[in-house]
Amino acid sequence: MAEPFSVRVTVRGYETDVQGHLNQAVYLNYAEHARWSLLQAAGISQSRIIGQGVGPVALETNIRYLRELLAGDEAEVTCVFEWGDGKVFRIRQEIRKTDGTVAAEVTAVGGMLKLKERKLVADPREVFKELATDPALLGL
Repeated sequence: MAEPFSVRVTVRGYETDVQGHLNQAVYLNYAEHARWSLLQAAGISQSRIIGQGVGPVALETNIRYLRELLAGDEAEVTCVFEWGDGKVFRIRQEIRKTDGTVAAEVTAVGGMLKLKERKLVADPREVFKELATDPALLGL
């Protein structure tokens, strides 16, 4: 299995809380940044998605905090799409310190929404395949 897609982030001072570690909500921002970076690497831009009359939606997100990140720390944020049958897909992510220690695990359930009908598409894999110039990055 190939290495998951990842992006590097540096914890900025203003992202920390009173204890000096990364604020809980910022982990979600890092995960979202990695997701959009993966989509862009696969050739999918926001304008391309909207142009097709669809949009990705988050249906569920879980963050498991394991180790703190401090201002100045660098981390890798991974992103792997997991496809099943039906209207939803999963995204598994890790936020890892440079020494490999996992600081957080993020799991999400998403779908692809038809913007006019406000309903999920039947098979989001097909939409992503059609939109992507490199669908292999998405596990397709």
